[in-house]
Amino acid sequence: MSARRFDRVLIANRGEIALRIQRACRALGLETVAVHSEADAESRHVRQADIALCIGPAPAARSYLDAESLLLAARATGASAIHPGYGFLSENAAFADAVEDGGLTFIGPTGASIRMMGDKITAKRAMRDAGVPCVPGSDGPLPPEMDAIHAMAAQVGFPVIVKASGGGGGRGMRVVWNADELEQAVTLTAKEAQQAFGNPTLYLERFMQKPRHIEIQVLCDTHGTALWLGARDCSLQRRHQKVLEEAPAPGISPDIIADIGERCAQACRRIGYRGAGTFEFLYEDGIFAFIEMNTRVQVEHPITEATTGIDIVAAQLQIAQGEKLAIRQQDIATLGHAIECRINAEDPRTFMPSPGRITSWDLPGGPGIRIDTHVTAGYTVQPYYDSLIGKVIAHGATRQQAIARLRVALAEMQVQGVSTNIPLHQDILADPHFQQGGVDIHYLERWLAERATP
Repeated sequence: MSARRFDRVLIANRGEIALRIQRACRALGLETVAVHSEADAESRHVRQADIALCIGPAPAARSYLDAESLLLAARATGASAIHPGYGFLSENAAFADAVEDGGLTFIGPTGASIRMMGDKITAKRAMRDAGVPCVPGSDGPLPPEMDAIHAMAAQVGFPVIVKASGGGGGRGMRVVWNADELEQAVTLTAKEAQQAFGNPTLYLERFMQKPRHIEIQVLCDTHGTALWLGARDCSLQRRHQKVLEEAPAPGISPDIIADIGERCAQACRRIGYRGAGTFEFLYEDGIFAFIEMNTRVQVEHPITEATTGIDIVAAQLQIAQGEKLAIRQQDIATLGHAIECRINAEDPRTFMPSPGRITSWDLPGGPGIRIDTHVTAGYTVQPYYDSLIGKVIAHGATRQQAIARLRVALAEMQVQGVSTNIPLHQDILADPHFQQGGVDIHYLERWLAERATP
């Protein structure tokens, strides 16, 4: 579909990403429509929007996930484009199709691209065809016969990980250490995949035991230009959920990053991808292995913005308008180092959510510090949504300077009324292994387990 010009954008999201999109729209002279649930009626992005409209009660299924209500809201308010942010319907191909079939602009990739990359089997096949290295594993879905699955696993080599083709968010996967565990793992994962995603299709990969999680950010216009914007290290994870991210990935040669980055850009050109996207890799022993692509803006996009000087959200809007990217690959450089801490309203040791009213909210400042948040003093953290209340990003000339600035910022940040994971981030930044750089994706869970041992 050809790009259409628009001057009013409906933001189909909430929280800090809704406010982030709103700011980018205003900077480009675009009006904004804030849709919200009854619980979010007093939210900051709602108050600052040109138009605000309630689309349903607090539960996301009856508001932010209600595609029909979002489309009706766009028509009622005269919005001719919809930005989905991240989460919710941002990677829902049917929603992207419905937006464009309704004569509106979806600020993101086409439904076909979302569908292709959302199915992990199809995505891996497309990436192999484009020359992007992938984790060794099955070439397609697992067959129904267990004998064939056993043969496949033996060829790949144990340990393997059984994954749901339509999975995400850390669900629908099991590690299998030997052949005796394989049948039960396949049965349980298929049931979980059917319940969670409505799709029991599985595949398997070799389980890499100490990899890092490295991401390549891309931006692609509709005129054949595809750029990669450096690498992020997102290895600090708990239950497959990211806790802290940094850019660039420490300890990896820029030449290696450039090679994999250009492969990602070539893959985007090959499949006709548009907008912002992120290629996710496991990296071990100098080898990159593709695992999936996120077809949306990422929570951790600010660290790439800090180290490249590129406004990724503004670029999304401009690409959706049909504009050509004004930069070239040779113009993009990595400037210093940036680290992002996700601040959640949760207990820093048990990770139990801590909804409630924030009675005090004092934010840090200083050189190189950026705060992305929708929260103010008096804000009520709702129990209906995820617990992210803000992101603290520190940028410095070196990794050491970024760490130092981030430690000062977290010490300055004062939040009362709810528990937060700020103490956890402070402990992570003080950890010698983190300070050295290059920890693997299982490091944080090992570290947390050691802390919990009496």
